[in-house]
Amino acid sequence: MVFLDLPMAERVRRITDAGFDVELWDTRTHDVAGLAASGAVFSSMTGYSAGSLIDPDTSADVVRTAEELIPTALELGVSRMVVHPARLIDGKAATPAYRASGAMWLTAVRTLEKLGDLGARHGIVFALENLNTIVDHPGIPLARAKDTLALVEAAAHPNIKMMLDLYHAQIGEGNLIDLLGRALPHVGEIQVADVPGRCEPGTGEINYPNIARMLESSGYTGTVGMEAWAESDSALALDRFREAFTVRRTVSPALA
Repeated sequence: MVFLDLPMAERVRRITDAGFDVELWDTRTHDVAGLAASGAVFSSMTGYSAGSLIDPDTSADVVRTAEELIPTALELGVSRMVVHPARLIDGKAATPAYRASGAMWLTAVRTLEKLGDLGARHGIVFALENLNTIVDHPGIPLARAKDTLALVEAAAHPNIKMMLDLYHAQIGEGNLIDLLGRALPHVGEIQVADVPGRCEPGTGEINYPNIARMLESSGYTGTVGMEAWAESDSALALDRFREAFTVRRTVSPALA
């Protein structure tokens, strides 16, 4: 989502030179061998290419295509493969639905359990990402953070975690610090962007420095990923991201 005017290999180099790991969406059109040889650290990628986690007729395709992508993840050294509550095509619901059923819940949990077993065989965590259905992803059932958290808790598998996207959660639910307090034991990664606009921290309404302090005080040592567009300049966006998550401590003078 940054350095969009550059070829993928150069994007990866710029991000790496700035001191960040790299996260990828669909890897099927990339030169995987070239990326693997780049020296970059790849921390996550999209973990399936077909099917829907909640659909009994296509949930097996999620597991099948996840298994097909495992060799790519292993070649790139990826530790997290991201899945969604239902299939997206160009960011939109492949089959829009606006009410979750019990069958959807049960299918999602069973599919997550199968993905967890697949991940355990290869040392990979599958991370279920929450989405917002107001702006970006209408028609995706079980997309809210509270629902994806409930699904991860129900699956109860060490190789199934939550990809907690605070941009989506702010649009759909808000109350982010309380949400973090409840979700952190089940979180595999946190993703961020600001609201509105989905650009880097500091361009909207979310107080990311406060969230950074909360994460530090909670002992969170996992990845925070910027899944955001650059408001103007990509290098500036990375600087703003780093600044938002650099926790500074103040020393108060003692009073006698």
